[in-house]
Amino acid sequence: MDKKIIHINSISQLLQFSGTGKPTHPLIAVMDTAHIAFGEEMLGFRILSDLYCIALKDGSCGLDYGRKAYDFSEGVLFFSAPKQLFTVTKVQKLNEVKGWMIYFHPDLIRNTKLASKIDDYTFFNYEVNEALHLSEKEQSVLKNLVNLIENEIQERIDSHSQQVLVSNIELMLSYSFRFYERQFNTRAAQNTDIVSKVESLLKNYYKTNELILSGQPTIEYLANGCHLSSNYLSDLLSKETGRSAKDHINDFLIEKAKNLLMSSSDSVSGIAYSLGFNYPHYFSRIFKKKTGKTPQEYRHLN
Repeated sequence: MDKKIIHINSISQLLQFSGTGKPTHPLIAVMDTAHIAFGEEMLGFRILSDLYCIALKDGSCGLDYGRKAYDFSEGVLFFSAPKQLFTVTKVQKLNEVKGWMIYFHPDLIRNTKLASKIDDYTFFNYEVNEALHLSEKEQSVLKNLVNLIENEIQERIDSHSQQVLVSNIELMLSYSFRFYERQFNTRAAQNTDIVSKVESLLKNYYKTNELILSGQPTIEYLANGCHLSSNYLSDLLSKETGRSAKDHINDFLIEKAKNLLMSSSDSVSGIAYSLGFNYPHYFSRIFKKKTGKTPQEYRHLN
């Protein structure tokens, strides 16, 4: 492995690396960002973590998260999942950045309800520039939960410890989901522009014959065109239109299929292939799901 990649695979290793003491719980830690510093010798190092992270910061910090740099404004909450990279990009002094970070190992939630649905919290895979901007009241709600988690960590581990900790994490994620919904609502005008951009990208993809050259457009293609992560774009579209990014792609292709069925004598298979479907029967299934009719039925009825 690259000498400049540091692999953090445990809470103990995380705290040792950050110089913030020994763990009081083997699977979870709450860290004060004011106590974290990076010297010049760390510049350029990348940190690969096996841990989940929920963090709130109030200013620019010395790490890039994922592929993008971002200067945090006051009260910005972000999330990261295991196997994501952090890059040390500048010196950070003690007390320079205020905030908190909760790190927890996947083993903490294993065999719990949260383990089966944590992937539903798609903001763990948003880009950092899609972070959640919190109001003072929202910050206070989460800070109270952080305090409860921190207090529980200080207690002696017993048969209730895991349930108490996981319940508080799950409550924090539920609040975050609500706060993200508020953020989507307050950015309605900006989101409308993104919906229009998605439609424009799909039309351009069709006009330039990319369907024939590259196959169907992907969610990643649309996300890159909108300068967003795939998860954020799909969540934004679902909130704004009630349809996911995949629905937008399929709906666009089905509308093109309707036109081709009416304006040409091409076979259903030929139309399917021209729209990037590798399997005509899959095209027919999607078409019927969207229209209530098979392609042949649609052609004869119209």
